[in-house]
Amino acid sequence: MKVLVTGGAGFIGSHVVDFFIREGHEVVVVDNLHTGKVENLNPRARFYQVDIRSPELEEVFAKERPEVISHQAALVNVRESMLKPMLYAEVNILGSLNLLELARRYEVKKIIYASTGGAVYGEPEYLPVDEEHPINPLDPYGASKHAVEHYLHLYYLNYGLEYISLRYPNVYGPRQDPFGEAGVVAIFTGQMLRGEQPVINGSGEQERDFLYVEDVARANILALEKEGCGIYNLGWGKGTSVNEIFRLLKELTGYPGKAVHGPPKQGEVFKICLKADKAKRELGWEPLVPLEEGLKATVEYFRRNLA
Repeated sequence: MKVLVTGGAGFIGSHVVDFFIREGHEVVVVDNLHTGKVENLNPRARFYQVDIRSPELEEVFAKERPEVISHQAALVNVRESMLKPMLYAEVNILGSLNLLELARRYEVKKIIYASTGGAVYGEPEYLPVDEEHPINPLDPYGASKHAVEHYLHLYYLNYGLEYISLRYPNVYGPRQDPFGEAGVVAIFTGQMLRGEQPVINGSGEQERDFLYVEDVARANILALEKEGCGIYNLGWGKGTSVNEIFRLLKELTGYPGKAVHGPPKQGEVFKICLKADKAKRELGWEPLVPLEEGLKATVEYFRRNLA
């Protein structure tokens, strides 16, 4: 099957590409390289440096005629979205609409959408959060990602475009940007290996559901095989504090420094973890890589690549 992966040179997207290719699919990658990197690209994928908002995207559809889209491209920084809400709407909503319109016109069968479970629900009313939990995002990033889920449903009802929306938790692993603003595991790992002082925002007792990137990529493979439509949480169903992440990474990297705390950040949920029973029941997915094993693999990757 021919699969178009948007954001396929990015952190998560490049792993998704690798898994599709490993499963024998033909893969086309679209990425504007804003945060994606050429070195992340699988050499067996055909690459187009195109923005999802661009009219040039139609040229890719006309030439490649993809059967399925795995839509990973987005701006994903919660803090930046508080400062640039219009930019996040433009890229995440209008860019996705451009993609959906082309999918409709070129008769794409299905779209697999990378949504966010960490940001769409807002401050949880109960934990772990399931798919029936109220949607109350605290930031423009979460709002923009959820808005696209409504459009996915509209395009299914009106045009028959099937969709699977995967609500990711906090994803970590190799290829994540250690110099970015998103991704505490990569940021702390990079700083510790460089001998710099990581700063924990707020008390550090805030909790996230940390999921290894290969578990996310595998969910995209299973979503491809699933008939019909649906929205699915991914995650362990349990939270890990930022303080605990600091402790584990300090041990794995041999970092000698102590924990330093700074002010909390606006727009961030305090504690969130996602119940993924529906994904297990309907997709046959469950996480396989335990946190300590995933962190060890991540540290080893950064040891090799930060030198």
